Parts: sequence; C-alpha cells; structure tokens
Amino acid sequence: MSTELQHRTSQNRYVLLVDGREAGFADYRLTGNAIVFTHTEVDPAHRDEGLASTLIAGALDDVRTGSGLKLVAQCPFVVDFIDAHAEYHELEERG
Repeated sequence: MSTELQHRTSQNRYVLLVDGREAGFADYRLTGNAIVFTHTEVDPAHRDEGLASTLIAGALDDVRTGSGLKLVAQCPFVVDFIDAHAEYHELEERG
C-alpha cells in the first residue's frame, strides 16, 4: 500500500491518496495568521488502518515547514491527535 499526501490549496484541503485513489481528506480555512482545521474524513473502506493519523501528521508537518501559520484545531480528530502528539503543540503557540 502506497500513500501520498496532496495539498490542494484551491480547495483548502489536504488529501491522502492510497494506491493512487483518494482515501481521506482534511479541510481547513485560513483566518488571519491561522490555519483552522475544520473537518477530517476517511473513506469507511479504509477505517482502522491509521490513515487519519497519517493524513493529519502529514498536513501538520506541511504547516510546520511550509508556513508560519498558527494552528487552530476545531475538528475533534485533530484536537485529539495534537493532544496525543506533543511534537505538534508548538504549532498552536505560533503567531
């Protein structure tokens, strides 16, 4: 199984492809100096494979290296992910 993360800036969305097919996405909106993650979804056929975590980790790594934006997590999955992964806490303190 191969995975690829795409940042579709025109859609304000990160997309995770599995073997070339869309398996999940994370939507966001930009507000001032913040990126607000609003919704994460994984295809039910791929649930319990850890893909939501792969998707969010990739998106947050992109935010960390590709922008100076502060992170605001409104999506419950993103909130839980950040709570469980201290290495992303500094993103909430930026700005």
